[in-house]
Amino acid sequence: MPAKPVNLPSAFSASARQNAAKPAIFWGDAEIQYRQLERQVRGVAHALRHDFEVQKGDRVGIWLKNCPEFAPAVFGILAVGAVVVPINNFLKPNEVSFILEDGEIDLLITDASMEEATAKLREGRPSLRQLLVATFQESDEPFASPPLLSSDLAVIIYTSGTTGHPKGAMLSHGNLLANVESCRKALEAVGGDRFLLALPMFHSFMLTVCVFLPLLVGGSFVLVKTLHPPKNIVLEIMQKRVTLLPAVPQFFRALTHGGVPTDLPLRVCISGGAPLPGEILKEFTARFPFPLLEGYGLSEASPVCSFNPICGPWKSGSIGVPIDAVEMSVQDENGRILPDGETGEVCVRGSNVMLGYWNQPGETAKVMRDHWLLTGDVGHRDADGYFYITDRKKDMLLVNGINVYPREVEEVLYQYPGVKEAAVIGVMDTRKGEQPVGFISWHDGAAGDPQLALDFARERLADFKVPRRLEVLPALPRNATGKILKTELRRMIESAKA
Repeated sequence: MPAKPVNLPSAFSASARQNAAKPAIFWGDAEIQYRQLERQVRGVAHALRHDFEVQKGDRVGIWLKNCPEFAPAVFGILAVGAVVVPINNFLKPNEVSFILEDGEIDLLITDASMEEATAKLREGRPSLRQLLVATFQESDEPFASPPLLSSDLAVIIYTSGTTGHPKGAMLSHGNLLANVESCRKALEAVGGDRFLLALPMFHSFMLTVCVFLPLLVGGSFVLVKTLHPPKNIVLEIMQKRVTLLPAVPQFFRALTHGGVPTDLPLRVCISGGAPLPGEILKEFTARFPFPLLEGYGLSEASPVCSFNPICGPWKSGSIGVPIDAVEMSVQDENGRILPDGETGEVCVRGSNVMLGYWNQPGETAKVMRDHWLLTGDVGHRDADGYFYITDRKKDMLLVNGINVYPREVEEVLYQYPGVKEAAVIGVMDTRKGEQPVGFISWHDGAAGDPQLALDFARERLADFKVPRRLEVLPALPRNATGKILKTELRRMIESAKA
């Protein structure tokens, strides 16, 4: 029996050899077989090593919209022993600049659509070079990867922090391989499975569940540009015989009310990125014969931690039970594990937990305690071992499944001339999920235009971070110590709805 691969490139090579003639990626009318994908990976690896002299441990950024070249870029970087840094393609150049500086990234894999933005990045980082996907070449020449241990760094996922600056979660080859194996068991994934991939590939959930998992078990992923409109996705699901569909709750709501046929080839749908409202689950379950299951994860855990079992029981409002090789507990502030039913911070332990934050030992220490990862999410466990998230300890919003930290947005609003106070909260929209809403007050004598303030923010922030609207108040509510009372702002929004 062959030895189990200890790193991602060797695991992919083994899968590619075994499944050479099978389809790995579907993209529109194109079908990329494993043998072709492996040649693409070799070509990227040769270019990185010989044209750009990338060494083991170097960080290489991937700044791409969803495209089939994303996969060979990832595995090509890993093949030379370098570290993959997927970068959110919705970010503006000034936001990306921080990641490049922090990660000491001097090579960016991108495409022509990012040329103007990349030129702006180079103004602040003259050492930055780029490898365009249009120049990717296939290679039949064998490629020898450097020795890579399971403990070696493979991927850095930048996730926003409460300080307003992103932190790089360091994931090792072992972290990711362990999470892929745990997900394989949880989803009962096999070589015949086809995953629909429509959410951003830079996201840790998509990278693990829709890229690494199918390609390492000999399955395939069906890559589409967007989940909208749902009727186009339904056609893809039927034509490509998709079996697994991961998406955000709002998509499943649209699918339920979209008049689509119920005899789809799907065997399981996975809701992630945001809490799944019980009403959506109820309506979906009443209409479709296949299950819609909710899970939970975070980038620092590679990212999947729990899942409602395929075999059941399924509990509405629950994030399920820990997946194989992952432990979860609910703890108080002192690290005491709380009994079932008591509310505390949800904590995770296992081989999927990150090595730490890149170059930030202090921040790492804040979220690690006795090998437990402190998630910042508040919840409880029931008597059957099912976990529930009831609140967020961190001041964070989940907009379309992507973390948004209000402080980062507030700091930009404060930069607009005349703004005295700024606060951002999340407001639930039944169709779009959580959306950021801003509140400002003007300095005495100032009478600005809130729309211009939003335009100012839009120039400096990714669109998903920009408040959907800006409410102007004479003064923002504060407590006795001067802290802005966001609970009061939320109450104002709810009162306005009534």
